[in-house]
Amino acid sequence: MDNTSKILRGSRWLPIILAVSLASCKKYTEVEPVSQYGIAEAFSDPSNAFNALVGVYDELQGDNGYGIRISMYYPYDSDEAIVSGNIDNGRRGIGRYQLLLTNAELANPFRQLYRGIEKANLCIEQIPLMRQYASGSDADKALLRRLHGEALTLRAQFYHELIRNWGDVPAPMIPAYRQQELFLPQVDRDTTYDRILSDLAKAKELLPWRTEAGPRNERITKGAAMALRARIALAAGGFSLRSNGRMERRSDYLKYYQVARQECEELLARRDQHTLNPSYEDVWRKLTSFVYDPFGEILFEVGAGGGNSNSDSRMGNYDGPNLSNASRFGAGGGGIVILPNFFYAFDSVDTRRDVTITSYQVTSASNIKSQRRLGELNTGKYRRDWRVPLLPGTVLNVGYNWSVIRFSDVLLMYAEAVNETNNGPNAAAVTAFEEVRRRAYRGNTGAIGTTPATKAGFFNAIVNERFLEFGHEGIRKFDLLRWNLLEAKINEARANIQLIRDRRPPYQNVPQFIYWRNNGEEIQYFAGASAPATALPFWRPTQVPSPTTGWTVADWAQQLTTNQIDGRPLWQAMAYFFTPGKSELFPYDQATIASYQGKLRQNPGY
Repeated sequence: MDNTSKILRGSRWLPIILAVSLASCKKYTEVEPVSQYGIAEAFSDPSNAFNALVGVYDELQGDNGYGIRISMYYPYDSDEAIVSGNIDNGRRGIGRYQLLLTNAELANPFRQLYRGIEKANLCIEQIPLMRQYASGSDADKALLRRLHGEALTLRAQFYHELIRNWGDVPAPMIPAYRQQELFLPQVDRDTTYDRILSDLAKAKELLPWRTEAGPRNERITKGAAMALRARIALAAGGFSLRSNGRMERRSDYLKYYQVARQECEELLARRDQHTLNPSYEDVWRKLTSFVYDPFGEILFEVGAGGGNSNSDSRMGNYDGPNLSNASRFGAGGGGIVILPNFFYAFDSVDTRRDVTITSYQVTSASNIKSQRRLGELNTGKYRRDWRVPLLPGTVLNVGYNWSVIRFSDVLLMYAEAVNETNNGPNAAAVTAFEEVRRRAYRGNTGAIGTTPATKAGFFNAIVNERFLEFGHEGIRKFDLLRWNLLEAKINEARANIQLIRDRRPPYQNVPQFIYWRNNGEEIQYFAGASAPATALPFWRPTQVPSPTTGWTVADWAQQLTTNQIDGRPLWQAMAYFFTPGKSELFPYDQATIASYQGKLRQNPGY
């Protein structure tokens, strides 16, 4: 790990913190900063400016950032997964869409995002004013331009996260010390999107490519800014819940698809910087073992480290397979439950399924895996038992970085943008789409099927492919929102889970039970007397070994008849309180509403 990475993983200070507390502006204006540094000192030389920028990155991290809440609470429930356990006024209330104004899981990330914006605003204002920005050495000018571009991109990311969760939000673009009023009114999201898209166009000209900046991707580079600009452009051109309680998109939405198309085209022309790792599993193996990926598939990831709730992450402890403290891997997992319809959305030879989903648990000191039932499956990309070196015991912070955006997203965004602006796919869009599928079906590429040639058919194929490609990456729910498909896909998932339970078409061959045993630490399945030992039973009616001695039977479709959450069957419990025209956005928490003294408009339905 280089020095920059160490700083980004462990730092929690910023000499010039002028962070706005939305609940206590008077204290902010009266209290002297703890540090002896003021603005002039903090931006007196490039090294201090770098430290200031580190403070902006800090606000991505920790429990209230992409360490757990924004990454693993906010994207659920969706048609891919749900939060585990019965409802509460916390993460499960978010997942079931029973969003109370007193839910602290809403308040704390909201405030942290605004701290990031305040810190970014200071950097964006001050760095271009530094003497070295215009007249320093070539090295100083290059560094300061990069810091400026990073600050612009980080601010855009903070606003993107706020808008997609809260809609129209206050949007300060200058530091708090220059504002006469700290409690600013909400700004129409279209206006904010236009501003940050313009900022990102500027940022990409200031930033170096990955190969010019060093191998790690915990800092934003040109490719990351371009990919994020494409993602935000698609969000700006997509549907969102408006103040009138309706899901609507702007009339000029095609302009934003064109922006996304252009950014992706430019990235696709620079495969020397970013491209697909040939192995889907290797992307996550490398991430969880802190190994550099020479393909640069992950364009940007949030650095984590320090072993604390402020700067580290909970991936591999909160999510992943259920691991007991008795195992050599340490305790963790089980916080997110993969839905049966998602498991069965994958083709049997799609290599992404067994990376994205884990069907095992480890609950004994012998580290032998045991089989979980169909309604108990968990996530797999950040599994703790992949970590090298292992962290035994009850360690909460595993040190995993959160992947923000990958090159496969660039390929699929490009395909989607071309389809929309071209009124159907062209050859380049089909090639980009099929590149993602061919990697997924590695070794079985003949099974990828025929790509639809119509606009509607190709769009539906993209909706499904993004479902499969980005499981547990915090993307699916927000994709469905911008397509105005969240309600429809929740209902579709509920219906499919019931079809799986009853083993009705197209799930008539789903087994009611599966038989398994251990082969060393691993699980071996019985798939039929004539099937090879490596065969899987998930697409065949129940196969019973004879004799059954030495085999363990596990409920599969049968388990869905008894699986209850909050006293309800799984398909009812998921997103139980989802209400169209309300649940597409979070409410502003009670303390924030009170601090604005009537100046902040609550979101529809709350």
